[in-house]
This record gives sequence, structure tokens and C-alpha cells, in this order.
Amino acid sequence: MPIPKVLLVNDDPASLYALESLLSEAADQHVYELLTAGSGKEALRQVLLHEFAVILLDVSMPGMDGFETAEAIHSHPRSASVPIIFITAHYADEINRLKAYQKGAADYLFTPVIPQILQAKVAVFVEMTKKNILLRKKSEQLARLNQDLRVQRLQDLERINAELEQEIKDRKQAELRAHELSTRDALTNLVNRRALIQQLEHAVATSDRSGAGFALLFLDLDKFKQINDTYGHEAGDELLRQVAARLTAAVRVADVVARLGGDEFVVLIEGRAAAANAARVARKIELACALPFEIGSNRLKTAASIGIAIYPQDGANAQALMKNADTAMYHAKQNNAGPVQFFHEELNVREREREQWALELRKALAAGQLELRYQPQVDIATGRTVGAEAQLYWRHAGKGLLEAGQFLPFVQERGLLDRVDTWVITQACAQAALWQPAAVAAGGAVPCIWINLATPQINGDLPQTLLPAIRKHRLPPGSIGVELNEKQLQGAAEPLTQLLLQLQAGGVRAALDDFGSARSSLAACKRWQLNVLKIDRSFIHAIGNDEGGTDIVAAVIHLARALAMRIVAMGVDEPAQLDVLRALGCDSCQGELFSPPLTAAALIEQAEARQHATAIQTHSLLNDED
Repeated sequence: MPIPKVLLVNDDPASLYALESLLSEAADQHVYELLTAGSGKEALRQVLLHEFAVILLDVSMPGMDGFETAEAIHSHPRSASVPIIFITAHYADEINRLKAYQKGAADYLFTPVIPQILQAKVAVFVEMTKKNILLRKKSEQLARLNQDLRVQRLQDLERINAELEQEIKDRKQAELRAHELSTRDALTNLVNRRALIQQLEHAVATSDRSGAGFALLFLDLDKFKQINDTYGHEAGDELLRQVAARLTAAVRVADVVARLGGDEFVVLIEGRAAAANAARVARKIELACALPFEIGSNRLKTAASIGIAIYPQDGANAQALMKNADTAMYHAKQNNAGPVQFFHEELNVREREREQWALELRKALAAGQLELRYQPQVDIATGRTVGAEAQLYWRHAGKGLLEAGQFLPFVQERGLLDRVDTWVITQACAQAALWQPAAVAAGGAVPCIWINLATPQINGDLPQTLLPAIRKHRLPPGSIGVELNEKQLQGAAEPLTQLLLQLQAGGVRAALDDFGSARSSLAACKRWQLNVLKIDRSFIHAIGNDEGGTDIVAAVIHLARALAMRIVAMGVDEPAQLDVLRALGCDSCQGELFSPPLTAAALIEQAEARQHATAIQTHSLLNDED
């Protein structure tokens, strides 16, 4: 336990020594520690450094007297309660005694001090301090004990809480397991019939609210009974499990795959374009199930017959839709036309047409029947060709020359569309490389070739195809541009932003195509920081009409200027349209007024002829001036 401290304050060394000698015996016995100060200021410094049981303070001191020193000591929060005993040589000085008590004195003594009285008074305060120190120590011990108890209690509560949480977790897992047993097929872990009916009813309610339909695929396996009888039920069960895994891999995460029982499965596909998505998924399932199944040491082959029903046209409720999908599946089993059948024959005809287009387009790629034609983009101010839109054509053996819009909408196979895009990119980059020397020799900028993508949405594969082709042909930045419609720009913002930045960093320009034809907006231009805006031909053809067509084009040009975009007007077919666009400050245009889409060779001939005509006109003007 710490020893209490006593402070003697006196400016007279003899008096200070005398008082110190009266208290030294107890100090030597370590009853308390005795400290001294020769002035009021020194006393204040000691008070800031130590806590005292009592202070013996001389009244008459030069500079700061005892009363001022006492007031200063008690003004500090740390020493406000320290008892002070005043000591003075002035007898019968009642005014000073009263003043001392007003300053908070515990006692007032006169010199010469009676030793026993001084020692007794000091001993009282020292003993009180010891008790206070002991009480403080016990309080701290009690606080630590309480803290230990709180920690122990908290640990107990945490342990109990952890046990309760584990119990709740175990109970939830048990409830989840019980729910899964009631909604999941035990063999394949797919959704069972009961849960599928609930999902179907929910899909019907959602479709009725949103107006968007959905598709139901009903399928079963060919020769399953024969496999079961030949190889045993264990092999049949393993086959069903592997089929379930392939079905799950063939659909999106949001789609529902269920097993009704036996070898019957159902796939629920919600979202837009239900019929087209259902046909695509059905083909993936057909191909997946046609691959051999490795079961034990056996290599088994089967196939899937698939029926498709679309809500609401093929059934007004879940039960009717299921029945009609089953009927379509039965026809698929009996029909030699193919293993996938829609409930409505019209959809079957449309699907067969799509399959035929895809088959013929695949052959056209191999046979070299595709070609690019280029429609020049002319700078309105100078009349120079600053770019060309590469347009895809197919020289079909039976239908003649087809534009891209006459066959691409019927092809929905993403892999085939990617192959078409790769072909277009390869041809356009090669053509840009051929045109580059002529453009440099003529002293002008290299024209930008703008390509259109066949794929409905751009993805991360585009830079891996386009940028290497640009590097291969050593094309300068700005030689290739990509025309994108707003549908192709739909998707997660961050991946699209990174993809477009990657293309632009590689020197590829980007344009918003057909602005005004659908839901295109300037917000898309601002979000994706595109370089060029192409005004749809319908706006250009409305120039000069009574419905404000000219004003609309002017507004589009003005807003595009605010976004620092160049403007290209599409479908400029008449001189009057060109005059208005020139007055409005449009940058460039393309259309029949200048040239239809031409082969690369024909475009070069036309450019040379135009250059020759310009030279003749210039020569004539010079002769006139002479």
C-alpha cells in the first residue's frame, strides 16, 4: 500500500527545520513521507506532482502568502479536498484566523507549536488518508471482481447464445431437409411434381400480371424401359441422375427443371421470347441427351422426345398447359419430322424454317457465298468520303442476293452468329488494309470502315476477335468502327463499360446505330461515351413534312453536339435533305443520293471517277478565271 505524504511549506529555513524535526520520527518510521517547500509557488509544484494527506502552510510568506497559496491549491480539482493547517507567529489575530477558515483551512496553529498537538493533528489526517487509500484499493479490487464476474457472465451468455444459435441452425436445416423431401425428387434432387405445380401456378399468376408468356418443355427418354430391363434398375436410376445433371446444365439458373416420375421430365422457362428460348433450350437438351452415357462398364445411348407448350395460347391454366405439352411430346415420339415439337403446328413450321436458315447459312460460310458491300459516308462540308458502312449480303443459290435483314433475324444460334461476325471482321480489316495506301497517297485521312454485328448482344469475346485482326493488318486507330444498336448495349453496366473502353483503347470507334428507330436514347450515348450517332433514315425522310420532321432532326443534332459526338445522317436520298442537313450542321451522311452499297472494287471505281470529275471541274474554273 502506498505511504501517505505530508507537505511542510515555510519561507523561513529555521522554522521549516524546526517543524521538520517535530515530524521526522514518524517519517523515519515510514508512517508517512515528509516533503518540504520554501514558497507558495514551490508548494503548488509539489501539489501537481503528489497527493498529500495534509499540508502545513505558513501564513506570512513573501510573494504568494499562505492564503493565496491555499486558494490556488483548492482551485485545482486534484487537490481541492486536501486538508490545510495554517501556522502563524501572530497571536490573537482573529481576522487572519477567520480568513484562513474561509480559505478552507482544517486548523489554525500558532508558533511555537506544541509538538504533541502538531503530531496528533498530522496523525489524524494521515490515518484518514490511509483508510481512504485502503478503501480505494478495496473499491478497485471490487471493480476488478465485478469486471471478472461480468466477463464470466458474458462468456456464459455467449456460450448459451452459441448453443441456441446452433440449435436454431440444426432445426432450420431439419426443416429445410423436410421441405426438400416434400418438394424434391429423392433420386435426382430435381423439383418434384408437387413443387412443379406450385411453380407453374405462380408463373401463370406472374404472366397474367406482366403480360409476358412462358414455355413448358415436356420430355421423356426413348428406350428407357428397355435399358431398365436389360441392365437393371440401378443402371436405370444412374441414367436418370445423369440425365438430370445434363438437363440442369442445359438451362439457365432461373429455369426450373423437374422430374414427374419414371423417365418424364419438365422444364419451365420464363422471360421474354418464350417460344424462341424454348426452341433453343430444347435443341441443347436434344444434343446433350444424344451423347452416350457412361454407366459402370456400359456405354448406353438414348434420346429425348420433347414437347413444347406456350402460355397462354396453349393452355389457360397449369393443368391444361401440362397436358398440351405432354400431347406435343407424344407427337414428337410419333413424328419423323424431329424430336422437338410445339403444340401448335404454326410454331413447328417456324422452327423448321429457322433450322433451315441456320443450315444453309452454315453452308454459305463454307462455300464463300457471303460478301460485304460498302456504302460511303460523305463529309457534308468537304464532299470527301470519310468512311463506309460494311453491309453483309448473301448470294443465295435459290433466292438471289439477300440483305442481312432478310436472313439474320431467322438465325438464333449464337455460335453461328459469332462465326458470321468473325467473318465480317476479317473481311473488313483486310479491306481497310488494302485501302490504306491509296488514302495515304491521296493525302487524306484513312476512311473508317463501320461494321455491324450479327449477334444480338455484345460480350467479352468481341475484343479477342476484333483487336487481333486490327493488329494483324497494322491498321491505324480509327480505321474500324462498330455500329451498335441499343438492344446490343443492354446488359450489366460495368462489364459493358469495360468492354467498350477496351475497344476504344485499341483504336476502335463506336457508334449508336439507327437512333430514333426504337428505344434509342441520348442517355445511352452519354453512358457509354460513344463517338458517333447515326440518325435513323425515318427521321431524315421526315425532313420538310408538316409534322416537325426538320425540328426533330435539328434537336437531335444539337443534343449530340452537346455530347461531343459526330453525327451521320442515314438514308439521304434527295438534294433537299442534304441542304437541310448542311444548314443544321450535320457532319456527314450516307444514302442513295451519293451511292448505294457497292462492292469494294466498284466503290474504288466510283471514287476515282468522282475524283476525276472534281479535277475537271477545278480545271474549268481556273480557265474561266484566266
